[in-house]
Amino acid sequence: MDLFIYVFAALFSVLNPLGAVPIFVGLTQDDSKQERSRISIWAAINVFIILTISYFVGKYALAFFGISIDSLRIAGGIVIVTSGFALLTGNFSKKRGVNKKVASDAMQRNDIALSPLAIPMLAGPGSMSLLIAMYQEHAEVSQKITTCLAILAVAFCIFLILKSAHYLSRILGSSGIVAISRVIGFIVIAIGIQYISNGVVSIFKIV
Repeated sequence: MDLFIYVFAALFSVLNPLGAVPIFVGLTQDDSKQERSRISIWAAINVFIILTISYFVGKYALAFFGISIDSLRIAGGIVIVTSGFALLTGNFSKKRGVNKKVASDAMQRNDIALSPLAIPMLAGPGSMSLLIAMYQEHAEVSQKITTCLAILAVAFCIFLILKSAHYLSRILGSSGIVAISRVIGFIVIAIGIQYISNGVVSIFKIV
C-alpha cells in the first residue's frame, strides 16, 4: 500500500493534470459535452499506455544506448526540477512544449487526445524517467503490479479532472489553478532533487 501511495503521489505531482485544465478548456470550448468526455477518456487511456510502455520498455532502451540507471536518475531529476520551477513561475504549458503555435495547430485537429494532451502536456520525459527508475528499484512482481495499478489510478484521475475541466475552471478560476499548481510545483522540485541526489550518491559509492 505504501508503494502504491508513493508511486501515485509522485506521478500525479509530476504529471500535474490540474495544470492541463486551462489548455483543455481552451482547446475544447466549442466542443459538445459528449465530445469533451470522449477526448478526456482517450487522453487518459493514451497516458496510461505511454507510461506503461515506458515503465516496461525503458530498461531495454537504456541498455541499448548504454545509459546507466544513475545517469537516468540525474537527467530525469533535472527534467523534473525544471518542470517544478515551471509550475512555480506559471510557465508550465511552455515547458511542456505547448506554445501558441502548438495550441493553434491543435485547434485545427479533429482529435487532440494524443497530442498535445497525452503527450507532451501530461506524459513527458520527467514522468517517463521516473517510472524507468522505479522499474529498477522495485524488482518484485508484486511491486510491478502495484506500480501498474498506481499508473491506472493516475490515468483515472486524469479522466475525472479533464472531464470536469470546464466546471473546475469556473469554480477555481485561473488564480486557484495557479495556486494549486505552485504547491504541486514545490513537491515536484523536491522529488526531482531527491532523484538527482540518489543518482549522485550511487555514482560516488561505485567510485
